[in-house]
Amino acid sequence: MNRTRRLAPLALLTSAVVLLGACAAPATTEDAGSTATHDEHDHDGEESAPEDGRPTEEAAGPSPRLAVTYDGGILIVDALSLEVLADFPAQGFIRVNPAGDGRHLFLTVGEEFRLLDTGAFSEAHGDHSHSYTTDPLLTDVVITADHPGHVVTHAERTVLFADGTGEITVLDPHGLAAGAQAPVLSTTSTPQAHHGVAVMRTDDSLLHTIGDSESRSGVVLLDAEGTEVARAQTCPGVHGETVAADETVVFGCENGALIVTGSEFTHAAAPDAYGRIGNLAGSDASPVVLGDYKSDPDADLERPTRVSLIDTRTAQIRLVDLGVSYSFRSLARGPGGEALVLGTDGTLRIIDPEAGTVTAEVPVTGSWTEPEQWQDPRPTLRVEGSFAYVTEPATSTVFVVDLLGGEVIDSAVLPVVPNELSSVAG
Repeated sequence: MNRTRRLAPLALLTSAVVLLGACAAPATTEDAGSTATHDEHDHDGEESAPEDGRPTEEAAGPSPRLAVTYDGGILIVDALSLEVLADFPAQGFIRVNPAGDGRHLFLTVGEEFRLLDTGAFSEAHGDHSHSYTTDPLLTDVVITADHPGHVVTHAERTVLFADGTGEITVLDPHGLAAGAQAPVLSTTSTPQAHHGVAVMRTDDSLLHTIGDSESRSGVVLLDAEGTEVARAQTCPGVHGETVAADETVVFGCENGALIVTGSEFTHAAAPDAYGRIGNLAGSDASPVVLGDYKSDPDADLERPTRVSLIDTRTAQIRLVDLGVSYSFRSLARGPGGEALVLGTDGTLRIIDPEAGTVTAEVPVTGSWTEPEQWQDPRPTLRVEGSFAYVTEPATSTVFVVDLLGGEVIDSAVLPVVPNELSSVAG
């Protein structure tokens, strides 16, 4: 397999326009037939410039972009050409998460969430959309937080959680812009500070974890006015959340998972007395959630070989033994809801979440070992549209996997050792 070949610009661009349709309106006939590359955009004779003075050009279609952190900064990479577009310095351990609008990201740096503009975005226009590109920019828009933690995007809202205070900040992601004040819709706090997470649903109800500095026990549901509706404290060590089909929210526990449908809490029991699920990957296309699975309560670093499939309809957990370990950055979902796991043997496994069977195996990286410290670089999986992106720190390489074709179609060597990986649809 030739892992360094490039797709023809037309084929790759057309695929991106079509396959990223879930993130933007379908391309017009002119968009789909264009032969423009990422740097050769079609124009209608007009160019716009944002208030900060950066020139903006109309593109032939969405221009997805990757964000790659490293020790000393963060790169913005064109997801189609794998060209490095910008390099922003930053100190300390950097985390990066989508901000919820398909354009911006939030960096977790020090004691703040800082807004990063990737410079690619699309705007709806009737029955189609127009796409634009500009220079990436690390903005001065920040939200200070004591030990900033999870960033969750759902229901056109972005929720930031500060572990040091339990403060929950709800934003309108569509109001994010360089030079503008952060579009804060509301703030609230948990009774006690803890390493937690919160998610807002389409009815403006809010789910957040319960805990303190010593332990975590469950989840509480607040209505749109902030009044408690229900709670469950049957989820010891609660960590991680995701949203499945029909807006069913799932949280990981040390005894399985907690499923929230409407105002009803259901416990999905683990097959083992200690069955910890702490990292989850959900999909609007599937009622089954993919999770990790650890069963040794005494392990300093357990390297599990089984993953969990949590059926939100039946509250049943199925374990799938892959025969190889993986890490917390190894889980993702494909465009049709398929479950994806990147193993330490360098193979990306595609799992049918209903049947619990591995349907395809795609060799991507060399073999690797999960490092002792969770902040240290390790191969990381990220899905954007119908493409999976995988980093390999040992070779500073990023690979592109066509999930529909089941093969590596592109790769590039980065000028840094990659750590965290995120993306926007553009």
